[in-house]
Amino acid sequence: MKESSIPTYVIVGGGAGGLELVTRLGETLGKRGEARVVLVDRLPIHIWKPHLHEVAAGSLDIGHHGLEYVAQAHWHHFEFQLGSLLDLDRQARTIRIGAVADRDGQPMLPERVLHYDTLVLAVGSQINTFNIPGTHEHAIGLDSVYDAERFRQKLIAACMRAETRAGDGQPHQVSIAIIGAGATGVELAAELRNTSKVLGAYGIHRMDPLRDVSITVVEGADRILPGLSTRISHSVTRLLERMGIVVRVEERVTEVRADGVACASGLFIPADLIVWAAGLKAPEFLSQLDGLETNRIHQLVVDDHLRTSRDEHIYALGDCAQCVWPGQGGFIPPRAQSAHQQASYLLKQFLRQRAGKKTPAFAYHDFGSLVSIGRSSAVGNLMGGLMGGNMFIDGLIAGMMYKSLYQMHQLALHGPVKTVLDFIAHQLRRATEPHIKLH
Repeated sequence: MKESSIPTYVIVGGGAGGLELVTRLGETLGKRGEARVVLVDRLPIHIWKPHLHEVAAGSLDIGHHGLEYVAQAHWHHFEFQLGSLLDLDRQARTIRIGAVADRDGQPMLPERVLHYDTLVLAVGSQINTFNIPGTHEHAIGLDSVYDAERFRQKLIAACMRAETRAGDGQPHQVSIAIIGAGATGVELAAELRNTSKVLGAYGIHRMDPLRDVSITVVEGADRILPGLSTRISHSVTRLLERMGIVVRVEERVTEVRADGVACASGLFIPADLIVWAAGLKAPEFLSQLDGLETNRIHQLVVDDHLRTSRDEHIYALGDCAQCVWPGQGGFIPPRAQSAHQQASYLLKQFLRQRAGKKTPAFAYHDFGSLVSIGRSSAVGNLMGGLMGGNMFIDGLIAGMMYKSLYQMHQLALHGPVKTVLDFIAHQLRRATEPHIKLH
């Protein structure tokens, strides 16, 4: 049974694409009272996923960069429902949202059933461990802000313990192994090196950041950043090695242990902290959603209008969607720019549907890739899919352009005035606050 006479748009997942879509639907249809717009997410706070490596390294405080969904909903005329998606009934057009408990395990919100006229699944991705033994027990995957915070706390604790051992004249090196040299693994390695250099300012004086904080990146392919060009890969490798980061390629991990990482070659890499950044898959529950078609990594199969293959009332975007990339012989890559473009496309499609107009097929434009290497530098290529060639950039300019990607996300969520004010406030805070979060 429908809950209201106006159509209901439900977006499940408040990542980059989902939150941009629900915000803009709220600003158009929700604000005018032409539709009910609802966001469902299992967490109460949004943070831009490319920022997670900075949270993990302690160089970004979620208190300043996290966005509460309840506040965003109030400002932009949509509703927020906290909870996980449990089930889908396509015939009744309802979803079931799980109950929520507080940190002490006490009930906070009951299980709920929510009607939809149009459903958009934007639940993102999670780490793919490929069933490597010991991964879940001994490695941390940066899937959420809670994972990143957990790693940060373990990092600071390990450094504090090492400082104590150094004072007693004992071995005190802290070893970090990062499995997977895609963008997340590479960016985390660089950010961690920056963190280790600043630790002395917070009372950790007996440790040399290069000698006593060991960082190793392990990659199974023959080079790091295998999804990007060879030139970018080689350039980033040189930068990492200059930073004192050990790069191990063509090393396939076979087991993750409490004290390190075992590889097929026989190499064993000792580690106090282990991060798994080697692969992605969509959440497994998507494969059990009332017969919706998924691929082997649980992504929902969608057509060129982002509709799921078996239900015209259900759409998917971002990392959880398998969408063909015409002319490229593959699928649209799981990047923030993909989710942003798909959110913009679905907004136009829904508005045109209400006006009785047809929408052309979704066309993805590859604007290139940038990889952050420390606080003010990046490496990447621009306009690769638009001009038939690649423009290689690095250094300060690339770093500024990398940061501008986040500002574009902020602009989509808040508009120009609030984005500018937030940027100014952030710069003022950085002038007076610690550069690393230690509590």
